[in-house]
Amino acid sequence: MVHTLVVHLYTKDDAESIAKVYAKLVEASAVYLKDPETLSWYVMQDHQDKRAFTIVERYQQASSLAIHVANPFYKEFGAFVGPLLEKPLEIHRFEELTAAL
Repeated sequence: MVHTLVVHLYTKDDAESIAKVYAKLVEASAVYLKDPETLSWYVMQDHQDKRAFTIVERYQQASSLAIHVANPFYKEFGAFVGPLLEKPLEIHRFEELTAAL
């Protein structure tokens, strides 16, 4: 069953933080899309509030997250982005629905 994470990030209120998070998210998408069992890794910026970003991560199954967390970029990303955020990451986990229950 496809496991999906939706992650919300909200940067500090300065142009430098916004630009750095934007660039790191674009880089992260390119890195994580190469991980085995990663189906997609989309990054988005709110069309009105430029401080608000969303990541939609889709994996083959919940256990695929272990591959994601084991990627050396994972720690680098957290260490880089954390200080640029106004509040902690907001992470929501989902299992995608199928036709059969």
